[in-house]
Amino acid sequence: MALDLSRRQFGKLMAGTGASAAFLQLGRTAAIAAPVAGYKAMVGIFLFGGNDGWNMVVPNDARFAGYAASRGTVALTQSSLVPLAGSAYGLNAALQPLQQIWNEGSLNLVLNAGTLYQPLTKAQYQSSPLLRPVNLMSHADEQAHWQGLRARDINVDGFLGRLNDRAAATTLPGLISFNGTQLAVLGKTSSPLVLPSTGTVVQNAATGNSADPAVFARNSAISAFADGSSYGTVTKTTGAGISSAYAQASTANTILASTSSTVDQYFVRPGTTTALTSDISRQLLRVARMIEARSTLGQARQTFFTAQGGYDTHANEAPTQTALYTDLAQAMLAFYNAMKALGLNENVTAFTMSDFGRVYKGNAQNGTDHAWGNNHLVMGGALKSKMVYGTYPSTTLGSSDDITGDGRFLPTISQEQYLGPIAAWQGVASADMPYVFPNWATFSGNTLGLFQG
Repeated sequence: MALDLSRRQFGKLMAGTGASAAFLQLGRTAAIAAPVAGYKAMVGIFLFGGNDGWNMVVPNDARFAGYAASRGTVALTQSSLVPLAGSAYGLNAALQPLQQIWNEGSLNLVLNAGTLYQPLTKAQYQSSPLLRPVNLMSHADEQAHWQGLRARDINVDGFLGRLNDRAAATTLPGLISFNGTQLAVLGKTSSPLVLPSTGTVVQNAATGNSADPAVFARNSAISAFADGSSYGTVTKTTGAGISSAYAQASTANTILASTSSTVDQYFVRPGTTTALTSDISRQLLRVARMIEARSTLGQARQTFFTAQGGYDTHANEAPTQTALYTDLAQAMLAFYNAMKALGLNENVTAFTMSDFGRVYKGNAQNGTDHAWGNNHLVMGGALKSKMVYGTYPSTTLGSSDDITGDGRFLPTISQEQYLGPIAAWQGVASADMPYVFPNWATFSGNTLGLFQG
Protein backbone atom coordinates (compact mmCIF):
# COMPACT_ATOMS: atom_id res chain seq x y z
CA MET A 1 0.00 0.00 0.00
CA ALA A 2 1.43 3.37 -1.03
CA LEU A 3 1.59 6.08 1.61
CA ASP A 4 0.70 9.53 0.26
CA LEU A 5 0.90 12.36 2.82
CA SER A 6 0.80 16.04 1.95
CA ARG A 7 3.21 18.49 3.62
CA ARG A 8 0.29 19.85 5.64
CA GLN A 9 -0.67 16.36 6.80
CA PHE A 10 2.96 15.61 7.66
CA GLY A 11 3.15 18.75 9.80
CA LYS A 12 0.00 17.78 11.64
CA LEU A 13 1.35 14.26 12.09
CA MET A 14 4.58 15.56 13.60
CA ALA A 15 2.72 17.87 15.98
CA GLY A 16 0.25 15.16 16.93
CA THR A 17 2.86 12.62 17.86
CA GLY A 18 4.79 15.12 19.92
CA ALA A 19 7.78 14.61 17.65
CA SER A 20 8.15 18.34 17.07
CA ALA A 21 9.22 18.66 20.69
CA ALA A 22 12.49 16.95 19.80
CA PHE A 23 12.78 17.34 16.04
CA LEU A 24 14.05 20.92 16.12
CA GLN A 25 16.52 19.99 18.83
CA LEU A 26 18.51 18.38 16.03
CA GLY A 27 19.47 21.84 14.80
CA ARG A 28 21.06 22.96 18.06
CA THR A 29 24.75 23.68 17.98
CA ALA A 30 27.29 22.08 20.27
CA ALA A 31 28.36 25.49 21.58
CA ILE A 32 25.77 25.62 24.36
CA ALA A 33 26.71 27.11 27.69
CA ALA A 34 27.03 24.78 30.65
CA PRO A 35 24.39 25.08 33.40
CA VAL A 36 25.11 27.86 35.85
CA ALA A 37 25.01 27.44 39.61
CA GLY A 38 21.69 27.82 41.37
CA TYR A 39 18.20 26.98 40.17
CA LYS A 40 15.78 29.50 38.60
CA ALA A 41 12.52 29.24 36.71
CA MET A 42 10.29 31.71 34.92
CA VAL A 43 6.59 31.06 34.34
CA GLY A 44 4.65 33.02 31.74
CA ILE A 45 0.86 33.27 32.13
CA PHE A 46 -0.76 34.58 28.95
CA LEU A 47 -4.31 35.94 29.34
CA PHE A 48 -5.74 35.41 25.86
CA GLY A 49 -8.37 37.77 24.50
CA GLY A 50 -7.13 41.05 25.93
CA ASN A 51 -7.42 41.31 29.70
CA ASP A 52 -9.04 44.52 31.01
CA GLY A 53 -6.17 45.35 33.33
CA TRP A 54 -7.84 48.65 34.23
CA ASN A 55 -10.35 46.62 36.25
CA MET A 56 -7.64 44.30 37.54
CA VAL A 57 -5.62 47.11 39.18
CA VAL A 58 -7.62 50.20 40.17
CA PRO A 59 -6.51 53.49 41.79
CA ASN A 60 -7.77 53.48 45.37
CA ASP A 61 -7.11 57.13 46.19
CA ALA A 62 -8.47 60.48 45.00
CA ARG A 63 -8.22 59.29 41.38
CA PHE A 64 -11.02 56.81 41.94
CA ALA A 65 -13.69 59.41 41.18
CA GLY A 66 -12.15 60.04 37.75
CA TYR A 67 -11.83 56.30 37.20
CA ALA A 68 -15.53 55.76 37.96
CA ALA A 69 -16.68 58.64 35.77
CA SER A 70 -14.60 57.63 32.76
CA ARG A 71 -15.16 53.86 32.98
CA GLY A 72 -18.92 54.30 33.18
CA THR A 73 -20.73 51.01 32.57
CA VAL A 74 -17.83 48.82 33.69
CA ALA A 75 -16.64 50.79 36.73
CA LEU A 76 -16.16 48.84 39.95
CA THR A 77 -17.23 50.20 43.32
CA GLN A 78 -14.44 51.48 45.53
CA SER A 79 -15.72 49.49 48.50
CA SER A 80 -15.26 46.26 46.53
CA LEU A 81 -11.54 46.76 45.92
CA VAL A 82 -8.97 44.60 47.68
CA PRO A 83 -6.50 47.13 49.13
CA LEU A 84 -2.79 46.62 48.62
CA ALA A 85 -1.15 47.93 51.78
CA GLY A 86 1.43 50.65 51.22
CA SER A 87 0.22 51.42 47.69
CA ALA A 88 -2.42 53.65 46.13
CA TYR A 89 -4.06 50.72 44.35
CA GLY A 90 -6.57 47.96 44.92
CA LEU A 91 -7.27 44.69 43.14
CA ASN A 92 -10.49 43.41 41.65
CA ALA A 93 -12.44 41.62 44.41
CA ALA A 94 -12.08 38.29 42.58
CA LEU A 95 -8.29 38.56 42.96
CA GLN A 96 -8.50 38.66 46.77
CA PRO A 97 -6.27 35.55 47.19
CA LEU A 98 -3.38 37.59 45.75
CA GLN A 99 -3.53 39.99 48.68
CA GLN A 100 -1.63 37.42 50.79
CA ILE A 101 1.16 37.34 48.21
CA TRP A 102 1.35 41.15 48.17
CA ASN A 103 1.42 41.29 51.98
CA GLU A 104 4.32 38.81 51.98
CA GLY A 105 6.26 41.02 49.56
CA SER A 106 6.14 38.65 46.58
CA LEU A 107 3.74 40.47 44.22
CA ASN A 108 4.48 43.55 42.09
CA LEU A 109 2.35 45.64 39.73
CA VAL A 110 3.46 46.84 36.30
CA LEU A 111 1.28 49.66 34.98
CA ASN A 112 0.49 50.63 31.39
CA ALA A 113 2.85 48.25 29.59
CA GLY A 114 2.40 47.25 25.98
CA THR A 115 3.87 46.68 22.54
CA LEU A 116 6.15 49.50 21.41
CA TYR A 117 8.49 49.88 18.45
CA GLN A 118 10.06 52.90 20.12
CA PRO A 119 9.04 55.31 22.89
CA LEU A 120 6.13 57.41 21.60
CA THR A 121 4.20 60.53 22.45
CA LYS A 122 0.60 61.03 21.42
CA ALA A 123 1.69 63.57 18.80
CA GLN A 124 4.22 61.13 17.33
CA TYR A 125 1.61 58.38 17.28
CA GLN A 126 -0.81 60.57 15.35
CA SER A 127 1.75 61.96 12.88
CA SER A 128 4.01 58.94 12.26
CA PRO A 129 2.18 55.65 11.56
CA LEU A 130 5.49 53.93 10.74
CA LEU A 131 6.51 54.30 14.39
CA ARG A 132 3.51 52.29 15.59
CA PRO A 133 3.32 48.52 15.95
CA VAL A 134 1.59 47.13 12.85
CA ASN A 135 -2.11 46.23 13.05
CA LEU A 136 -2.57 47.52 16.56
CA MET A 137 -5.55 46.16 18.51
CA SER A 138 -5.80 43.03 16.37
CA HIS A 139 -5.85 39.87 18.50
CA ALA A 140 -3.61 37.81 16.24
CA ASP A 141 -1.09 40.58 15.61
CA GLU A 142 -0.83 41.77 19.19
CA GLN A 143 -0.51 38.22 20.48
CA ALA A 144 2.33 37.78 18.00
CA HIS A 145 3.89 41.07 19.10
CA TRP A 146 3.80 40.05 22.75
CA GLN A 147 5.15 36.59 22.10
CA GLY A 148 7.62 37.35 19.30
CA LEU A 149 8.61 40.88 20.39
CA ARG A 150 8.86 42.27 16.88
CA ALA A 151 6.39 45.13 16.70
CA ARG A 152 6.81 45.93 13.01
CA ASP A 153 8.05 42.66 11.50
CA ILE A 154 6.65 39.20 10.97
CA ASN A 155 7.16 36.98 14.00
CA VAL A 156 8.09 33.38 13.25
CA ASP A 157 9.69 32.58 16.59
CA GLY A 158 9.13 33.69 20.19
CA PHE A 159 11.17 35.16 23.00
CA LEU A 160 10.92 32.08 25.22
CA GLY A 161 11.97 29.91 22.30
CA ARG A 162 14.95 32.13 21.56
CA LEU A 163 15.83 32.03 25.25
CA ASN A 164 15.73 28.24 24.97
CA ASP A 165 18.07 28.43 21.95
CA ARG A 166 20.72 29.83 24.28
CA ALA A 167 19.98 27.52 27.21
CA ALA A 168 21.97 24.52 28.35
CA ALA A 169 20.96 21.26 26.68
CA THR A 170 19.24 18.69 28.93
CA THR A 171 17.58 15.32 28.32
CA LEU A 172 14.16 16.93 28.64
CA PRO A 173 13.87 20.45 27.15
CA GLY A 174 14.08 23.18 29.77
CA LEU A 175 11.23 25.00 27.99
CA ILE A 176 7.81 23.42 28.49
CA SER A 177 4.42 24.63 27.30
CA PHE A 178 1.21 23.46 28.91
CA ASN A 179 -0.84 25.47 26.42
CA GLY A 180 0.11 24.10 23.04
CA THR A 181 2.69 25.16 20.48
CA GLN A 182 2.30 28.91 20.93
CA LEU A 183 4.57 31.35 19.09
CA ALA A 184 6.28 32.37 22.35
CA VAL A 185 7.89 28.95 22.77
CA LEU A 186 9.15 28.44 19.20
CA GLY A 187 12.90 28.97 18.86
CA LYS A 188 15.10 29.33 15.82
CA THR A 189 17.21 26.27 16.63
CA SER A 190 15.27 24.58 19.42
CA SER A 191 11.79 23.41 20.22
CA PRO A 192 9.86 23.17 23.48
CA LEU A 193 8.32 20.13 25.04
CA VAL A 194 4.55 20.54 24.70
CA LEU A 195 2.57 18.74 27.37
CA PRO A 196 -1.18 18.51 28.07
CA SER A 197 -2.84 20.10 31.09
CA THR A 198 -4.62 16.81 31.80
CA GLY A 199 -3.75 13.18 31.16
CA THR A 200 -0.48 12.00 29.72
CA VAL A 201 1.21 12.17 26.33
CA VAL A 202 -0.06 9.56 23.89
CA GLN A 203 0.96 8.68 20.35
CA ASN A 204 -1.65 10.30 18.14
CA ALA A 205 -3.62 7.88 15.94
CA ALA A 206 -1.88 4.83 17.40
CA THR A 207 -5.06 2.78 17.69
CA GLY A 208 -3.80 -0.67 16.84
CA ASN A 209 -4.83 -2.57 13.71
CA SER A 210 -7.60 -0.22 12.65
CA ALA A 211 -9.43 -0.99 9.41
CA ASP A 212 -9.92 2.73 8.78
CA PRO A 213 -7.60 3.64 5.85
CA ALA A 214 -6.78 7.09 7.26
CA VAL A 215 -5.88 5.71 10.69
CA PHE A 216 -3.91 2.88 9.11
CA ALA A 217 -1.97 5.40 7.01
CA ARG A 218 -1.11 7.52 10.05
CA ASN A 219 -0.02 4.48 12.04
CA SER A 220 2.14 3.32 9.15
CA ALA A 221 3.73 6.77 8.84
CA ILE A 222 4.51 6.94 12.55
CA SER A 223 6.08 3.50 12.54
CA ALA A 224 8.09 4.21 9.39
CA PHE A 225 9.48 7.53 10.58
CA ALA A 226 10.22 6.26 14.07
CA ASP A 227 12.38 3.52 12.57
CA GLY A 228 13.88 5.14 9.51
CA SER A 229 17.24 3.38 9.44
CA SER A 230 16.52 1.73 6.08
CA TYR A 231 15.47 4.89 4.24
CA GLY A 232 18.61 7.01 4.09
CA THR A 233 20.27 9.64 6.23
CA VAL A 234 17.44 12.20 6.25
CA THR A 235 14.77 9.72 7.27
CA LYS A 236 17.11 8.08 9.76
CA THR A 237 17.75 11.47 11.37
CA THR A 238 14.03 12.26 11.42
CA GLY A 239 13.32 8.90 12.98
CA ALA A 240 15.89 9.56 15.67
CA GLY A 241 14.14 12.82 16.46
CA ILE A 242 10.75 11.12 16.72
CA SER A 243 12.16 8.36 18.90
CA SER A 244 13.74 11.00 21.12
CA ALA A 245 10.38 12.76 21.41
CA TYR A 246 8.74 9.52 22.53
CA ALA A 247 11.48 9.06 25.14
CA GLN A 248 10.92 12.62 26.38
CA ALA A 249 7.20 11.95 26.60
CA SER A 250 7.85 8.82 28.62
CA THR A 251 9.98 10.79 31.08
CA ALA A 252 7.35 13.53 31.35
CA ASN A 253 4.55 10.99 31.80
CA THR A 254 6.32 9.55 34.84
CA ILE A 255 6.21 12.97 36.48
CA LEU A 256 2.68 13.87 35.35
CA ALA A 257 1.19 10.55 36.45
CA SER A 258 3.03 10.33 39.77
CA THR A 259 0.91 9.69 42.85
CA SER A 260 3.60 10.83 45.28
CA SER A 261 3.93 14.53 44.40
CA THR A 262 4.12 16.88 47.38
CA VAL A 263 2.71 19.93 45.54
CA ASP A 264 -0.78 18.65 44.76
CA GLN A 265 -2.01 19.34 48.29
CA TYR A 266 -1.68 23.10 47.74
CA PHE A 267 -3.95 23.19 44.69
CA VAL A 268 -7.20 23.35 46.63
CA ARG A 269 -9.83 26.01 47.09
CA PRO A 270 -8.81 28.40 49.89
CA GLY A 271 -9.95 27.12 53.28
CA THR A 272 -10.99 23.72 51.91
CA THR A 273 -9.55 20.44 50.74
CA THR A 274 -11.48 20.59 47.47
CA ALA A 275 -9.13 20.30 44.50
CA LEU A 276 -8.94 23.16 42.02
CA THR A 277 -10.26 22.07 38.63
CA SER A 278 -9.86 25.10 36.34
CA ASP A 279 -7.56 24.67 33.37
CA ILE A 280 -5.15 27.37 34.57
CA SER A 281 -4.86 25.62 37.95
CA ARG A 282 -4.16 22.31 36.22
CA GLN A 283 -1.45 23.95 34.12
CA LEU A 284 0.22 25.58 37.11
CA LEU A 285 -0.03 22.35 39.09
CA ARG A 286 1.88 20.60 36.34
CA VAL A 287 4.44 23.38 36.26
CA ALA A 288 4.89 22.85 40.00
CA ARG A 289 5.37 19.12 39.42
CA MET A 290 8.04 19.71 36.79
CA ILE A 291 9.81 22.14 39.13
CA GLU A 292 9.59 19.58 41.92
CA ALA A 293 11.34 17.10 39.60
CA ARG A 294 14.06 19.56 38.54
CA SER A 295 16.89 17.55 40.13
CA THR A 296 15.73 14.31 38.55
CA LEU A 297 15.65 16.08 35.18
CA GLY A 298 19.05 17.67 35.75
CA GLN A 299 17.71 21.16 35.00
CA ALA A 300 19.23 24.24 36.61
CA ARG A 301 16.95 26.48 34.53
CA GLN A 302 13.32 25.89 33.57
CA THR A 303 10.95 28.04 31.54
CA PHE A 304 7.20 27.48 31.28
CA PHE A 305 4.33 28.82 29.20
CA THR A 306 0.79 28.65 30.54
CA ALA A 307 -2.37 30.48 29.52
CA GLN A 308 -5.98 31.25 30.31
CA GLY A 309 -8.49 32.23 27.63
CA GLY A 310 -11.80 34.11 27.59
CA TYR A 311 -10.71 37.72 28.15
CA ASP A 312 -12.31 39.25 25.04
CA THR A 313 -14.98 41.03 27.09
CA HIS A 314 -17.01 43.08 24.59
CA ALA A 315 -20.15 42.53 26.67
CA ASN A 316 -21.07 41.64 30.26
CA GLU A 317 -17.49 42.09 31.41
CA ALA A 318 -18.06 41.99 35.18
CA PRO A 319 -19.34 38.40 35.53
CA THR A 320 -16.83 37.11 32.98
CA GLN A 321 -13.94 38.80 34.75
CA THR A 322 -15.12 37.59 38.14
CA ALA A 323 -15.10 33.97 36.98
CA LEU A 324 -11.74 34.25 35.21
CA TYR A 325 -10.01 36.17 37.99
CA THR A 326 -11.33 33.79 40.65
CA ASP A 327 -9.73 30.85 38.83
CA LEU A 328 -6.54 32.78 38.10
CA ALA A 329 -6.04 34.06 41.65
CA GLN A 330 -6.71 30.68 43.25
CA ALA A 331 -4.28 29.00 40.84
CA MET A 332 -1.56 31.62 41.41
CA LEU A 333 -1.90 31.41 45.20
CA ALA A 334 -1.76 27.61 45.06
CA PHE A 335 1.37 27.77 42.92
CA TYR A 336 2.93 30.35 45.23
CA ASN A 337 2.25 28.19 48.31
CA ALA A 338 3.66 25.14 46.54
CA MET A 339 6.87 27.01 45.72
CA LYS A 340 7.18 28.12 49.34
CA ALA A 341 6.74 24.53 50.48
CA LEU A 342 9.53 23.44 48.13
CA GLY A 343 11.75 26.22 49.47
CA LEU A 344 11.87 27.78 46.01
CA ASN A 345 9.86 30.98 46.33
CA GLU A 346 12.95 33.08 45.66
CA ASN A 347 13.92 30.88 42.71
CA VAL A 348 10.71 31.15 40.67
CA THR A 349 9.16 34.21 39.01
CA ALA A 350 5.73 34.19 37.35
CA PHE A 351 4.40 37.01 35.18
CA THR A 352 1.27 37.85 33.19
CA MET A 353 0.97 38.87 29.54
CA SER A 354 -2.06 39.57 27.34
CA ASP A 355 -2.98 40.67 23.80
CA PHE A 356 -3.66 44.26 24.86
CA GLY A 357 -5.64 46.30 27.37
CA ARG A 358 -9.24 47.38 26.92
CA VAL A 359 -10.83 50.75 26.19
CA TYR A 360 -11.22 52.71 29.42
CA LYS A 361 -14.74 53.89 28.58
CA GLY A 362 -17.23 51.06 28.94
CA ASN A 363 -19.63 50.40 26.06
CA ALA A 364 -23.42 50.07 25.99
CA GLN A 365 -23.17 46.29 26.41
CA ASN A 366 -21.41 46.65 29.79
CA GLY A 367 -18.20 45.57 28.13
CA THR A 368 -15.03 47.03 26.64
CA ASP A 369 -13.39 47.06 23.24
CA HIS A 370 -9.79 46.50 22.11
CA ALA A 371 -7.14 49.00 23.20
CA TRP A 372 -3.37 49.04 23.86
CA GLY A 373 -1.58 49.68 27.17
CA ASN A 374 -2.35 47.35 30.07
CA ASN A 375 -1.53 46.43 33.66
CA HIS A 376 0.32 43.24 34.63
CA LEU A 377 1.27 41.17 37.67
CA VAL A 378 4.68 39.74 38.60
CA MET A 379 5.01 37.16 41.39
CA GLY A 380 8.05 35.72 43.14
CA GLY A 381 10.17 35.91 46.27
CA ALA A 382 13.19 37.44 44.51
CA LEU A 383 11.25 40.60 43.65
CA LYS A 384 11.63 43.86 45.49
CA SER A 385 8.85 44.00 48.03
CA LYS A 386 5.46 45.61 47.26
CA MET A 387 6.57 47.64 44.25
CA VAL A 388 4.45 49.44 41.65
CA TYR A 389 6.24 50.15 38.37
CA GLY A 390 5.14 52.64 35.76
CA THR A 391 2.62 55.42 35.76
CA TYR A 392 -1.14 54.96 35.79
CA PRO A 393 -2.61 57.01 32.90
CA SER A 394 -4.73 60.09 33.48
CA THR A 395 -8.31 59.06 34.14
CA THR A 396 -9.48 62.04 32.03
CA LEU A 397 -10.47 60.85 28.57
CA GLY A 398 -8.66 62.62 25.75
CA SER A 399 -5.54 63.32 27.81
CA SER A 400 -2.01 63.01 26.47
CA ASP A 401 -2.12 59.31 27.43
CA ASP A 402 -5.22 58.63 25.34
CA ILE A 403 -4.73 58.20 21.59
CA THR A 404 -8.44 58.08 20.61
CA GLY A 405 -10.39 60.06 23.20
CA ASP A 406 -12.20 57.10 24.73
CA GLY A 407 -9.36 55.61 26.73
CA ARG A 408 -7.03 53.71 24.46
CA PHE A 409 -3.86 54.36 26.40
CA LEU A 410 -0.42 54.77 24.87
CA PRO A 411 1.92 52.39 26.75
CA THR A 412 4.74 53.95 28.71
CA ILE A 413 6.53 50.65 29.48
CA SER A 414 7.62 48.35 26.66
CA GLN A 415 7.66 44.57 26.76
CA GLU A 416 11.46 44.68 26.70
CA GLN A 417 11.55 46.88 29.80
CA TYR A 418 9.14 44.50 31.55
CA LEU A 419 10.21 41.05 30.35
CA GLY A 420 13.92 41.73 29.84
CA PRO A 421 14.78 41.95 33.55
CA ILE A 422 12.99 38.63 34.18
CA ALA A 423 15.03 36.91 31.47
CA ALA A 424 18.25 38.48 32.78
CA TRP A 425 17.40 37.36 36.32
CA GLN A 426 16.89 33.83 35.05
CA GLY A 427 20.36 33.84 33.57
CA VAL A 428 20.30 35.12 29.97
CA ALA A 429 23.74 36.59 29.33
CA SER A 430 24.05 40.27 28.44
CA ALA A 431 25.50 39.30 25.06
CA ASP A 432 22.41 37.19 24.32
CA MET A 433 19.78 39.78 25.26
CA PRO A 434 19.62 41.29 21.71
CA TYR A 435 19.06 37.77 20.36
CA VAL A 436 16.21 37.03 22.76
CA PHE A 437 14.81 40.59 22.50
CA PRO A 438 15.31 41.86 18.92
CA ASN A 439 14.52 45.46 19.88
CA TRP A 440 16.67 45.36 23.01
CA ALA A 441 18.93 48.25 22.00
CA THR A 442 15.96 50.63 21.94
CA PHE A 443 14.85 49.98 25.51
CA SER A 444 17.77 48.36 27.36
CA GLY A 445 18.82 51.61 29.03
CA ASN A 446 15.57 51.99 30.96
CA THR A 447 14.44 48.59 32.21
CA LEU A 448 12.47 47.94 35.38
CA GLY A 449 14.41 47.16 38.54
CA LEU A 450 12.19 44.28 39.53
CA PHE A 451 14.59 42.20 41.59
CA GLN A 452 16.47 42.48 44.85
CA GLY A 453 20.23 42.76 44.86
